Amino acid sequence: MIDSSAWQDLLAHHAQTGHQTMRTRFADEPERFQALSLQACGLLLDYSKNCLGSDTVALLLQLARERGVEARRDAMFAGDLINGTEQRAALHTALRAGEDARWVDPEISQAVADVLRRMTIFSAEVRNGSWKGHDGRAIRTVVYIGIGGSDLGPRMACDALSGYGRTGLDVRFVANVDAHELLAAVEGLDAATTLFIVASKTFTTAETMLNARSARDWCLAAGVPEAALRRHFVAVSCNETAVREFGIDPLNMFPLWDWVGGRYSLCSAIGLPLALQSGMEVFLDLHAGARAMDQHFREAPLQANMPVLLALVGIWNINILNIPTLSIAPYHHLLSRLPLHLQQLEMESNGKSVNEQGQRLAYSCAPVIWGQAGSNGQHAYFQWLHQSRDPAAVDFIAVAQTSPAHASAAGHQRALLANCLAQSEALMRGKTLEEVNAELCAGGMSANEADGLAPHKVFPGNRPSNTLLMPRLDAYHLGALLTLYEHKVMVQGAIWGINSFDQWGVEWGKSIARTLEQRLDGTTGRSATESSSTSGLIAAIRDLSQSRG
Repeated sequence: MIDSSAWQDLLAHHAQTGHQTMRTRFADEPERFQALSLQACGLLLDYSKNCLGSDTVALLLQLARERGVEARRDAMFAGDLINGTEQRAALHTALRAGEDARWVDPEISQAVADVLRRMTIFSAEVRNGSWKGHDGRAIRTVVYIGIGGSDLGPRMACDALSGYGRTGLDVRFVANVDAHELLAAVEGLDAATTLFIVASKTFTTAETMLNARSARDWCLAAGVPEAALRRHFVAVSCNETAVREFGIDPLNMFPLWDWVGGRYSLCSAIGLPLALQSGMEVFLDLHAGARAMDQHFREAPLQANMPVLLALVGIWNINILNIPTLSIAPYHHLLSRLPLHLQQLEMESNGKSVNEQGQRLAYSCAPVIWGQAGSNGQHAYFQWLHQSRDPAAVDFIAVAQTSPAHASAAGHQRALLANCLAQSEALMRGKTLEEVNAELCAGGMSANEADGLAPHKVFPGNRPSNTLLMPRLDAYHLGALLTLYEHKVMVQGAIWGINSFDQWGVEWGKSIARTLEQRLDGTTGRSATESSSTSGLIAAIRDLSQSRG
């Protein structure tokens, strides 16, 4: 990337324009919002509160072209093996493409359609009570067991769309290998009216399978006959042999293919919890929004392409302005889990230090993704955003409409949106020492008192942010929003020259954990590569686990 002519032009451009503040730019550019915002698929992206101008965007677009973003995009949609280290396609877009999508291989399209039809039948049976437990009673609770991309996406979507299509079916989630989460999920449940979904592509994921085995034991201890477990367990996997060995009828297995990465899998059978909670119609509305954003990404010119522009703003902030973090601030309570989903999407995809050829990178890639829902976040970390020496970028996500739950909901929504807009404005504008002094003196403070307090109330400003505005939080617009970020990640990976679709760092930690489990239960001794720290901690754990003090 840094060898391209566009990169050198960007560096020179920043050297010439870096002194310009956003406050000055807004004063000098009355059409700034119109120039640096766009709409697609019902979403509005305002990226005008960034330290750049239309001339900057033009140079960033040239960088995208030089780095082959369009060719990479086309290769992904064509099903080419763009995940080079695993020799796989990244064809998650086929999950929501529809049966008439001409760009999808007919066999893949048919396989996807078959799974969707099975999901439709199964979710309807569970929701209408015709799927019975072993004693003939209807299912009342679904416990979904997964981890990582098999958990974060569906859990977030079920929260976000919890107001749609509810029938009284309770959907719960278990991901952590810590037994407390599983125990909390099954507490008070009747095993005869409980259905477990075990989601693991390989059906070997250590945490998921440990939780699944414990769930099976809980069912058996609660009186479910072993022969009747097929009425209480279904699987989302591609490993039929392992599913059968676990005791799940393969007829109750919903396939998941190796060309679907976990963090990109919500539109697959991984989304089964949403179909059960809110109905297949809502799940397919999510598909429709994702499909609309896919089409926009494929067809819109780069200069009017929302995923591309969002990605390029991120490139500017990370690589030119050296801003290493991005806070996700959704101003909607039901989007509280969105930062966690996007954290995995970006950091697992692009948290790399070598390019696709295995060469060490000379520049940073994925930012640290963090955040929480507004307005709670304002009372947690916004102090740091406003006055820390280290700037961070922020993505504000707001919803224009609300579904009023009570008479005063409109007032709550106005307050929520006002806070969202105020924070982005304050981060951009800042407040100078002179302005603070004038305010303090106008409020009756003496000049000496004002001089002492004023430095503490100065806001540097010029802190970059995007604002994404949704008309309402429904399945269609949620699908479009999530897909926007998926394609943003792919575009940035193409520019950085990395593989956004593998995650070897995750696998390495898992392999060490398998060895250390045997050390903890005493079946193996210390290996030659084990550090003294790990050995000392193992000894301490053994001592403390036996201590009665």
